[in-house]
Amino acid sequence: QVQLVESGGGLVQAGGSLRLSCVVSGSVFRIHTMAWYRQVPGKQRELVASVTSDSSADYADSIKDRFTIFRDNAKNTVFLQMDSLKPEDTAVYYCNLHRPLGRDDWGQGTQVTVSS
Repeated sequence: QVQLVESGGGLVQAGGSLRLSCVVSGSVFRIHTMAWYRQVPGKQRELVASVTSDSSADYADSIKDRFTIFRDNAKNTVFLQMDSLKPEDTAVYYCNLHRPLGRDDWGQGTQVTVSS
């Protein structure tokens, strides 16, 4: 069974930076697209950024040019570097392993709070 463990969330002032990490157990990491989602209470979970197995990245318009997703296949880890954070970035951030032929795997989530 695959496990995804996120870390790096916390409280930061607007304009600050955080780096989220997600370590994936097992040997499937390098062949799958990885992504970060976020969710605030009362709203649907939204895709923030994704990175394919060959490190092609895609971003939501709301965070483009501020966030960077990248992966280290040797360490089974995907990262989300978040710069120029805004209060509206406050959310629980979830790591996702996308399985096109099955059910995706999710981490437990890590809280990011940006104060104004």
